[in-house]
Amino acid sequence: MAKKTIQRFLPDHNKIKQQKSLKIFGRLLHDANLWHLNRRSARGAFSVGLFFAFIPVPFQMVLAAAFAIPFRVNLPLSVALVWLTNPLTMPPIFYCSYLVGVFALGQETQPFHFEASWEWLTQSLSTIGPAFMVGSLICASIAAVIGYFGIDYLWRRSVNKAWSSRSK
Repeated sequence: MAKKTIQRFLPDHNKIKQQKSLKIFGRLLHDANLWHLNRRSARGAFSVGLFFAFIPVPFQMVLAAAFAIPFRVNLPLSVALVWLTNPLTMPPIFYCSYLVGVFALGQETQPFHFEASWEWLTQSLSTIGPAFMVGSLICASIAAVIGYFGIDYLWRRSVNKAWSSRSK
């Protein structure tokens, strides 16, 4: 059940292999374990994908792919989970990450107003940057652990349910 549900949303692996941004991985993309979906590869992919979803850097999908390859977890699932932080969800998720960082560092929240300028970016990196980065790492780690054990639990539950329905 869980495998069929996940596979329904995954893109075709041949289309992913042809992505220009993933060409840097070359022949590494031909490892069959990167495309096979089982409990081990799904829980690892959830962990990798959710971790990089909370890290505020450009090219999150490439980073998720780069870590999925040596861990030999499902590559399409890892890359797809990065889109948890999309343009609509990014502001509230990153603001919550900032609040977590403020709490973890024992700081006061600082008022800020977003501006699309280089000056604002360099100024905010020195004021809210440390709390934001610490909060992002904390949230990324927590999301990765929850994703790993959560999908493992759901997968096992699905398999047990299928076995019990077959035995009846």
